[in-house]
Amino acid sequence: MEEWANIPTTAIQTIQATMILATILCCIGLLSFVFQLFRLKQGERFVLTAIIQMLSCLCVMIAAAIYASMHEDFHPNLGLKDGTYGYSFILAWIAFAFTFINSIMYLILRKRK
Repeated sequence: MEEWANIPTTAIQTIQATMILATILCCIGLLSFVFQLFRLKQGERFVLTAIIQMLSCLCVMIAAAIYASMHEDFHPNLGLKDGTYGYSFILAWIAFAFTFINSIMYLILRKRK
């Protein structure tokens, strides 16, 4: 834990807050999808759900970018040279890709009978 002592707590709190916001937006997107599933007419798209998922994707991207920036600024010897960003960094970018694909899928999806 000593190696993270130099990173400002505001950066860590910002990363945590944006990831929590992304999780909350994903849950709201799921509830929005269920609500629209029963309220939309046949043939309409799930645009509101897609917008919410895009916002969630944006939050994940911001958190991963801040983490990368802070990690490289405060630990240049542990950065890209050694490839030791850690599993959380990899999982954050995988989450970004999945939320982006999910939002595109909601844009394409139409309500069927």
